[in-house]
Amino acid sequence: MKVLYFAWLRERLNRGEEEVSPPAEVATVADLIDWLASRDEAFAHAVEKRALIKAAVDARLVKPEASIIGAKTVALFPPMTGG
Repeated sequence: MKVLYFAWLRERLNRGEEEVSPPAEVATVADLIDWLASRDEAFAHAVEKRALIKAAVDARLVKPEASIIGAKTVALFPPMTGG
């Protein structure tokens, strides 16, 4: 699956996307964030305040408990403001 990073997440990680193959037990957005943090210290630091991180699975905004099973793309981004 492709993981996309936006706004200050992209800046802090110095990358906009990556291809990952999480293990079978990684079934939700929250699991994915935990797994990514366990394998990358920079990512762990960037998502220290996990409640701030928003996600979209295959272009649909979702909650952390949303399934990623079969997802092609997961986007992670900080809170958005409107104008």
